[in-house]
Order: sequence, then structure tokens, then C-alpha cells
Amino acid sequence: MATKIARSTVIRAAGNKPKLIEEFVGMVNSGTAQVSIARMQSPSGWVEPGQTPEFDEYTLVLRGLLRVETKTAVHEIHAGEAIITPRGEWIRYSSPGPEGAEYIAVCLPAFSPQTVHRDV
Repeated sequence: MATKIARSTVIRAAGNKPKLIEEFVGMVNSGTAQVSIARMQSPSGWVEPGQTPEFDEYTLVLRGLLRVETKTAVHEIHAGEAIITPRGEWIRYSSPGPEGAEYIAVCLPAFSPQTVHRDV
């Protein structure tokens, strides 16, 4: 049976500045454990702690610039570009550009605070 998602749930974000996370599909908004789909809006200068998640993340940047750091590289993902980060790899996201970033994140399996494993 098809399920319409009429609205998202706003989830509190980690990082040095407020970031908007609107989960449409996932553990919180739809009770879906297999995948999460969220729209993110991060301000200029936002940086989150590093993480080593137990999920693959597929990220599509809609506006601005998203920086994705790994142990071996720094990737600058601009509007219209995407990046795949595999589970078990250390990553850190930030939005260093003047307009911040707006992007869609898809996590398989769904994102959860228990499986993101943020640096402390």
C-alpha cells in the first residue's frame, strides 16, 4: 500500500551552529528502518563532529557547497553534485561557503543516533 508523507519531522542536529534537518522517511517520521531521506539546510560556517556511521550515505547538494572530509581526502560538493560515503568510513561534514548548503541525504539503513558514532 502506498503511503503519503504529508510533512517532515524536524530533528535536532549536531554541530557548532543550528542546522535544519527535515526527515521525511526514516525512524522518526515514518518508522522506516530500511532507509532515511532528509532535507538538510546548514548555515555558512557550520561544522559537525566527525562520525563513523553504520550506514551508507548518499548526498545530493541542491544549493551551496558541502565539504566532506575523510581520513584521506577533502571533497567539495557543489550544487548539482553528489557524494557516496560508505558505512564504516570516518567522515565530517561542513558548509564553509557564504550561502551555506541545502542538500538531500539518503541513508541505508536509516540514520539513527545509536548508529552514527560521532566523535566525542
